[in-house]
Amino acid sequence: MEKISRDCSASPQDVFEVLADGWLYASWVVGAARIRAVDAAWPLTGSRIHHSIGPWPLLLDDETVVRQYDPPRLVVLQAKGWPVGEAEVRIEATARPGGCTVTIAEDVIAGPGKFIPKPLRQLMIGWRNTETLRRLVLMAEGRAVAARPT
Repeated sequence: MEKISRDCSASPQDVFEVLADGWLYASWVVGAARIRAVDAAWPLTGSRIHHSIGPWPLLLDDETVVRQYDPPRLVVLQAKGWPVGEAEVRIEATARPGGCTVTIAEDVIAGPGKFIPKPLRQLMIGWRNTETLRRLVLMAEGRAVAARPT
């Protein structure tokens, strides 16, 4: 899996507060159009977000499942988007002075998307995840600023 990283002025905890709010998923995940439901246990391992992907009116309903949750360090998601397939997505936040570095890595694990040659597949995923990561970092930074005492 190709990794994409971005420095963030917020803490790993701030990043994981965004990740922990399942209703925000469509705000930072490129391609997610809307959230239909979020399991009460989100983001604990095994919990799900029920989302729709794609442009309206050609929306496809599917889900994302948490496979591993170790806040504020790592979350591993299984994102489903049939008929294209399923992907494993790893998001890590590593503390550094003045904030953290957020890294996202993704690859297809099932479905027709596996037949796309890996270099081309990773190029397409990389473009999308560059914007996904930008959105996630902006949300975490905005949340951190809003939480600071005045």
